[in-house]
Amino acid sequence: MAASSSKGSAEMEPSEKASFPKAPAKKAYALRLDPAVHAAVERLATAELRSANAQIEMLLREALKARGIAVEQSRAPRRGRPPKAGD
Repeated sequence: MAASSSKGSAEMEPSEKASFPKAPAKKAYALRLDPAVHAAVERLATAELRSANAQIEMLLREALKARGIAVEQSRAPRRGRPPKAGD
């Protein structure tokens, strides 16, 4: 089978792809919780339309702020398609 002369996005050279600066990756951390605490976090997360993970992160940020420890919000990853090469 002959190779096609036009390159698809999966066949592009790394130098041809548009690149975005990457946001720092989130740190994975295994957390052991009392089942009652986990259930309470899940109920709160559901009520506030968040995942349990996002709810735990928000609660940690609020607790740190209450203790006077400022934590900057990390830059969110860019969404959508990269700009075309000519733009």
